[in-house]
Amino acid sequence: MKKRVIILGSTGSIGQSCLDVIRRNKKRFEVVGITAHSNLASFQRQIDEFKPRIASISNGASYLRMKKNVSGKTRILAGEESLIEMVESLDVDVVVSGIVGSAGLMPTLAAIRKGVRVALANKEPMVMAGKIMTNAAKESGAAIIPVDSEHSAIWQCLNGEPRERIKKVILTASGGPFLKRPTSELGKVTLKEALKHPKWKMGSKITVDSSTLMNKGLEVIEAKWLFNLPTEKIDVMIHPQSIVHSMVEFDDTSVIAQMGMPDMRVPIAYALSYPDRWPATLRGLDLVKEGKLEFFKPDAGKFPCLGLAYAALKKGGTSSATLNAANEAAVELFLGGKIRYIDIPRLLKKVLGKTAPKQDDNLSAVLEAGDAARELLLSYV
Repeated sequence: MKKRVIILGSTGSIGQSCLDVIRRNKKRFEVVGITAHSNLASFQRQIDEFKPRIASISNGASYLRMKKNVSGKTRILAGEESLIEMVESLDVDVVVSGIVGSAGLMPTLAAIRKGVRVALANKEPMVMAGKIMTNAAKESGAAIIPVDSEHSAIWQCLNGEPRERIKKVILTASGGPFLKRPTSELGKVTLKEALKHPKWKMGSKITVDSSTLMNKGLEVIEAKWLFNLPTEKIDVMIHPQSIVHSMVEFDDTSVIAQMGMPDMRVPIAYALSYPDRWPATLRGLDLVKEGKLEFFKPDAGKFPCLGLAYAALKKGGTSSATLNAANEAAVELFLGGKIRYIDIPRLLKKVLGKTAPKQDDNLSAVLEAGDAARELLLSYV
């Protein structure tokens, strides 16, 4: 039987890559639900091609236009709550969580509570509510399979290995567009420069996060919950070529790495096919052609956002939710031209320093911490 799939955020880079994987494996999958925010043209094409049972769009004006254009058996829903309704009402085998930011928390949690496999590409839900998400998975039996290339790499490196023998996991980072830019020149960074990632084609928010290394900081927090690791066992290394996606070092000094070309369709396909591996007609890795592979320690002075993620983990409780929400607000301001690039870590540090953490096993507390962080950050602008 075909695996039934819901894609949360189908018009984003993850969603489009996921649909391409499914397009190449039509006999294995059926797309039963997709969601989007406001990219109507792309969403319309996806509905026409995959004919899902439900298509949900969060933007109200876009919903009215969609209702006029969609024919056939696809049911059109609107609003944030409709994403949860879709997950809860459809018979589904895999939910791909690809919505950027905190908007993905509630539908992803709904999928976990339902007990289905969650292919997790959106790191923010685990950053905000890692304890709640992992506890819910234990109760429901849901499998959370990481899609981020770094966490997918660790997942693969740990396959069959005793977790108690992990010495540390090493998340790799490309270093973004400013790896070689002097710290003294970061005050001149433009939005166009920040959105020009050297390796990955992604949405605006995650691309800015990659340039500040906040994306890697969020991945550190996510790794803690995904792999049940203490913070001191999670390390970050700059690897500009993005060939080694991450590594695990064990007590016997062995290091296992997962390698491949930078293509998100590979970890997406693995999350969908796990524990099997399916043949792919994608470009393979030629190490001779690629040449040398480089590794560096991150520059803490240039990339303070990475240190803030570790600081949030040290504070504990809802501090990670606070940092995540403040970062979302800061990046939105930067994208809107209201703050400078170097203001992002400055504002985040102020918010994190002024916020007392609460218990993170309560969803209301997590959501309230996020709201309070956004409000506090905006008061500093």
